Amino acid sequence: MADLQAQERHDAHRGFPPAGRSRVVDGLRAYRLIAWMWIRSTMAYRASFAMTVFGNFAGTALDFVAILLMFSRVDELGGYSLGEVAFLYGLSSAAFGLTDLALGSVDRLGQRVRDGTLDTLLVRPAPVLAQVAADRFALRRLGRITQGLLVLGYALVVVDISWTPLKVLMMPVMVVSGAAIFASVFVAGAAFQFVAQDASQVQNSFTYGGTTLLQYPPTVFAKDLVRGVTFVVPLAFVNWVPALYVLDLPYPLDLPEWVAFLPPLVAVVCCALSGVAWRAGLRSYRSTGS
Repeated sequence: MADLQAQERHDAHRGFPPAGRSRVVDGLRAYRLIAWMWIRSTMAYRASFAMTVFGNFAGTALDFVAILLMFSRVDELGGYSLGEVAFLYGLSSAAFGLTDLALGSVDRLGQRVRDGTLDTLLVRPAPVLAQVAADRFALRRLGRITQGLLVLGYALVVVDISWTPLKVLMMPVMVVSGAAIFASVFVAGAAFQFVAQDASQVQNSFTYGGTTLLQYPPTVFAKDLVRGVTFVVPLAFVNWVPALYVLDLPYPLDLPEWVAFLPPLVAVVCCALSGVAWRAGLRSYRSTGS
């Protein structure tokens, strides 16, 4: 009994709620309160907010401008038309934009570990992950989501898709599942920073680099790379696998058609594994020693 009570006190110090309380509910409540504080701070300067949102929108739009420039010289890219590439781009950008809005701040965890400011979060009565994720909540990231949805809307207009009820249902499922998969990568990358301490660029290579990769057809990449983002870090389930089913296009690795319906399951598994990694990383944290 004494050991159990000691473990509960240790978990509470580390930001883990007691076993009788819902970690999810506590985390969401803390996240909402912190994020709302930053939103109120941001909206105090509405003109500045509008300009930063537009800047974020314009900056991310340059990625699609690069694709448009490619198609000014070619009719197809890896066997895909402009509309089909825009479909992949829109799904990837919208899913990543949602995750970046909600969890984009976790890539600064390494800095907190190095300078010891993470200690201040450990003594607060709220889950540490919720505090780290909501810290400096940047509403300007709505620009990326808006830009991605606009490109996706353009793709839906120009691409001739044989719609079925299942394909219609898959559209919101793809965005939500893709956002959850990206969220798991964000959290797993943050957990890795407990060990590496200065690994934000490694994390960004899988998050920001991953969304850039998914904006292009899988046929333009080497098969080993495609296998890696399918079976190792399953970013392909963000858009490649389900989108190719919607577009009636063959998947490069000749996977069966039913894998197109796996993104929700993949998202759940990835989130569970990243949660385990986060708890392991947080338990291993020993402060700076200063």
